[in-house]
Amino acid sequence: MKNILLKTEQLSKSFSTGGTLQHVLKNISLELCQGDFTVIMGASGAGKSTLLYALSGMDTPSLGTITFGGRVISDMGQDELAVFRRSHCGFVFQQIYLIEGMSLMDNVLAAGLLVSKDKKALLAKARELFSCVGISEDTWKKFPAQISGGEAQRAGIVRALINSPEILFADEPTGALNSKTGLDVLDTLTRFNEQGQSVVMVTHDMRSARRGSRILYLKDGAILGECRLGRWAHGDRERHEKLSAFLSEMGW
Repeated sequence: MKNILLKTEQLSKSFSTGGTLQHVLKNISLELCQGDFTVIMGASGAGKSTLLYALSGMDTPSLGTITFGGRVISDMGQDELAVFRRSHCGFVFQQIYLIEGMSLMDNVLAAGLLVSKDKKALLAKARELFSCVGISEDTWKKFPAQISGGEAQRAGIVRALINSPEILFADEPTGALNSKTGLDVLDTLTRFNEQGQSVVMVTHDMRSARRGSRILYLKDGAILGECRLGRWAHGDRERHEKLSAFLSEMGW
C-alpha cells in the first residue's frame, strides 16, 4: 500500500470581489500518495491553480484542513509555511522566474542554500540533476538570457528538486514552450516520477495530461471525477482512448 503524502478534508477557498463572495474551491477531500503523478484538469476558472497553491501551502484555505507529511499545514502561519515549503515542496511554473543576473548553477544553489549550508554537497547534487535533465556544464554556467526556453524550464526543474521535495508541484510547465521543448520537459518530469518523485501538475493540455497516473477533473471548484491511468508508457493507445473518453464524459 502506498504512503499517503498529502490529505485534504473539506477544503474550501473563497474570495470577496466587489462585495460578492466567490467560492473558488468547494469542500474538496482527497489523498495524494507517494510516487503518484497527479494531474489536475478543468476548464478555465475551475480552480485548478488555486487548488495547487493550497495543496502546496502557497495559499491558505478559507475552510478545511490540509495534512502534508503528517503535519497540518493549513494551521501554519505564513513564516512557518515559507520554511516548510523550502524543504518539502518543489515548484515549476509556466513562467520560469530564474534570476537574470545569476548563472543557472547559481540559481539552483541559491535555492539549496536556503535549506542547507553544505555547499559542497549541494554542488554535487546540482551537477547530478543537471546531468539528469541533459544540461551540460557549458550551459549551466550561462545566464538565463543566453539559453532557450526549454533549457530554462529544465533548469527550473533542477532548482525545484535541489532540496529533495516530497512533492514537485508544476503549474502549466509546458504552457509557454513550443511542441518540441514542451515534450522534453514532459519527458524530464516523467523520468523523475519513474524514479519515485511525486508530482502534482496543473494542465489544460491533453498531451501533458497523458503523463499522469491519476487525473482529477475540476468543475466550478469541485472534483467532478477522476481517472486512473497507471504508469506512463510510450505508444499506449489504450491510455489515450481511456483519457479521451473520461474527458468527454466530464464535458471537456
